[in-house]
Amino acid sequence: MDYTAKLDEAIQRLHDEGRYRTFIDIERKRGQFPHATWTRPDGTEQPVTVWCGNDYLGMGQNPVVLAAMKEAVDATGAGSGGTRNISGTTVYHKRLEAELADLHGKEGALVFSSAYIANDATLSTLPTLFPGLIIYSDELNHASMIEGIRRNGGSKRIFRHNDLDHLRELLAADDPEAPKLIAFESVYSMDGDFGPIKELCDLAEEFNALTYLDEVHAVGMYGPRGGGVAERDGLMGRIDIINGTLGKAFGVFGGYIAASAKMCDAVRSYAPGFIFTTSIPPAVAAGAAASIAFLKGEGGVTLREQHQTQAKILKTRLKGLGLPITDNGSHIVPLIVGDPKHTKLMSDMMLEHYGIYVQPVNFPTVPRGTERLRFTPSPVHGPNEMDHLIKALDALWSHCALNRAEMAG
Repeated sequence: MDYTAKLDEAIQRLHDEGRYRTFIDIERKRGQFPHATWTRPDGTEQPVTVWCGNDYLGMGQNPVVLAAMKEAVDATGAGSGGTRNISGTTVYHKRLEAELADLHGKEGALVFSSAYIANDATLSTLPTLFPGLIIYSDELNHASMIEGIRRNGGSKRIFRHNDLDHLRELLAADDPEAPKLIAFESVYSMDGDFGPIKELCDLAEEFNALTYLDEVHAVGMYGPRGGGVAERDGLMGRIDIINGTLGKAFGVFGGYIAASAKMCDAVRSYAPGFIFTTSIPPAVAAGAAASIAFLKGEGGVTLREQHQTQAKILKTRLKGLGLPITDNGSHIVPLIVGDPKHTKLMSDMMLEHYGIYVQPVNFPTVPRGTERLRFTPSPVHGPNEMDHLIKALDALWSHCALNRAEMAG
C-alpha cells in the first residue's frame, strides 16, 4: 500500500470537485471588527471585511467581555489545570453554569469544550441512562448531533426536515413503552429556517418523549434575554435538554447543555466526552459569563434589534438585485450559487478584488447543487460595508454570468 499516494488521491478528488477547503489567514484587530487583515500567500497584507463570521453580535470585541477575561487571567493564569474532576473546576466555571441555567430557566447547566462535543457527548450517553432509548432526529440536524446519535449504539429514526406528519408516523410505529427522545434545532444554519418547536413539543408530550433542542445559532440573539427561539416563543419549559454555544453570539469559546439538575448530574457522571476532557480556561469561562450577563440586559436588547435590522436590509437589497437568496426569516443570509467551482471562484474574487471575506459552503455541508455563499450581517456592519458588498456582488454576478431570480426559498 502506497499511503502517500492514497492521500494524494483523496485530496485531489476534492480539488477536482471544487470542494477543497482553503484556510485564509485572518488577523482580527481589537475594536475594529468586522474589519481584519488578510495575509496573502506571498506574505503581503490586505485589509478585509469579514462577512461570514459567527461572532454574530461582535461580543468577541465587547469591552465588558475583554475586561472580565483580563481580570481572570491576572487572577488565575492561563489554563484550567485539568478535567473538571481533576482540579479543573473553578469558581469561574460554576459562575458560568449558573448564568446558563438562569438564561434557559433550568435547574442546571454543564459546560463542555465546544457545542459539538456537548451534542456528541450528551446524545451518545443518553441510551446508557435510558436503556432502549429511541432517538428521532431531524434529517438536517448538525453533524455533531448525527455523530452523537450514531455512536450511541441505540435505535434511531430519521424524520424528514420539519415534517411533523412523518415524525408522527415514526413515533406511532414504535413500542409505546419504549423511552423516546426527539432531537431538533431552532435555527438551521445553512438555510436559516426555524424548527417548529411548539408542534414538536406537542408530539413529544403525546408520545411521552423527551425533547432535545440545539439552539447554537439562536442563543444570545432571540428572546427577551437572549435565551434563544424557545425563550422568544415561551417554550423553554417544554424542552428537556437545550444545547448552546459560547463561541457564536456570546463571542468566546465552548459549549453547554442546560437541563434539570438530575439530567446534568447524570450526563456529568457518565459522558466520556465530559469526564476525560480538560475544562475550558477560567478566563474563557469568565468572558462567557460576562457576555451572557450583558446580553440578558438592555445592551443585549439593543444589539438584537440592530442585528435583525441589518439582516433584513441585506436580504432586501440582494432581492432587489434579483440574486437568489434563501429567506426563511432568520439572521442567516444564504446566497445560492449552485455550483462548487463557481462558488469558490466567487469567494476568491471577492477577497482578492474587493477585500470581502466570505467562505464558500459546499457539499457535504449542503446538498450538491445548492452550493452557496453564506452571509452573516451583524450590528457592526455599517452602511459603507453594506454598500461595498452589494456593489461587489452585483458586479461579480454579472462577470460570472450567473442567473438572477426573484428569490429562492
